[in-house]
Amino acid sequence: MNMLSTAQSLISRAGHRLGLSDQALAEFLQPNAEHQFEIELKNGKKFPAYRIQHNNHLGPYKGGIRFHPEVDLDEVRALATLMSLKTAAVGLPLGGGKGGVTVDPRSLDAAELEELSRAYAHHLALHIGPHKDVPAPDVNTNARIIDWMVDEFARLTGDTTSASFTGKSLGAGGSLGRDAATGRGGVITLAEYLRLTGQSDRQLTVAVQGFGNVGAFFATIAAAEQPLWRLVAASDTSAALVDPAGLDAVELAQFKQAGRRFADLHSPAITALPAADLIAQDVDVLVLAALGDAVIESNLRRVKAKLIVELANGPVSLIASDHLTPAGTVILPDIIANAGGVIVSYLEWQQNLAGEHWSEARVNAQLADHLIPAIDATIKTAAKAKVSLKEAAFMNALQQITRP
Repeated sequence: MNMLSTAQSLISRAGHRLGLSDQALAEFLQPNAEHQFEIELKNGKKFPAYRIQHNNHLGPYKGGIRFHPEVDLDEVRALATLMSLKTAAVGLPLGGGKGGVTVDPRSLDAAELEELSRAYAHHLALHIGPHKDVPAPDVNTNARIIDWMVDEFARLTGDTTSASFTGKSLGAGGSLGRDAATGRGGVITLAEYLRLTGQSDRQLTVAVQGFGNVGAFFATIAAAEQPLWRLVAASDTSAALVDPAGLDAVELAQFKQAGRRFADLHSPAITALPAADLIAQDVDVLVLAALGDAVIESNLRRVKAKLIVELANGPVSLIASDHLTPAGTVILPDIIANAGGVIVSYLEWQQNLAGEHWSEARVNAQLADHLIPAIDATIKTAAKAKVSLKEAAFMNALQQITRP
């Protein structure tokens, strides 16, 4: 079952619990618009490109753009659908969308990457904008790429708000706190779950799969703000590093920022394992911060952690979730746990429209103001309906979106 099938199955399950008809669910699952096109660079290189605008019942479409060789239409559909649920789950007046280009950006030089980015924005200029669809960065895209897209959109339309995209550099209208937002949101969500379940004073061992931007910020913020959490394992695509005494999150983040791989890190205190072994570590908390479908039918029995934080989109398949949850594993759902990025994107959008620039402390406070009520409501719905947190989050989101 791929990510799209998983998302649709979870939506159907949650919708039926809410008493929604098959017709209502079918209508919700159908995207409002699908843009599928090809970008051809001046040198003749061609790349499939997509933008799915799933649902705008609550507000303008919102969702990232990823540059990755495995991007395809089904993945983008799934991610757009999940974004509709995510914005609703955390109380944002936004809808859901997603975009992508099937490309390995490492295969492009700087000029080609800029040409590709501007071409993407150029093709979609009539369909996006501050009050229509507000894209953002995602996997393998960043502030530099978004700045090119904003500039291209402004050149074509005359827009001067910079609110056409979020995730921009600070000089181009970006928000303080945006880079760390998804990782920080994961820390806030986990801490609130522990508080509500009477576990705030527990000492926890933590493993982070995917020590990129999101995973690294989760680990470094947790190290600074949660002294009872101990990072004992972390992985990138090259290796998993394990030290029961504790890994230094800041040192690991600096190592990665220098462009190095975990397989190249040598320390007598650290054991290096294959990257796939990260999920099998005997820890209290498993943070999944890489890509979707990290825990699936073939490896679910390797998971020992009793608490999983979904910082990636769809990292636990439905089959895996249905096996792990009855066995006592709690999964903090992606549509809340990793919503920090879209929340701060929303705050950036608000700042742009108002011509303001907020302090990082104000941004972080408002981030918590959205996440804490969302996880609280999820826990209450889960208890009342006797369902998993994932299903409860989907139920709460669907209720918001399907209201007249």
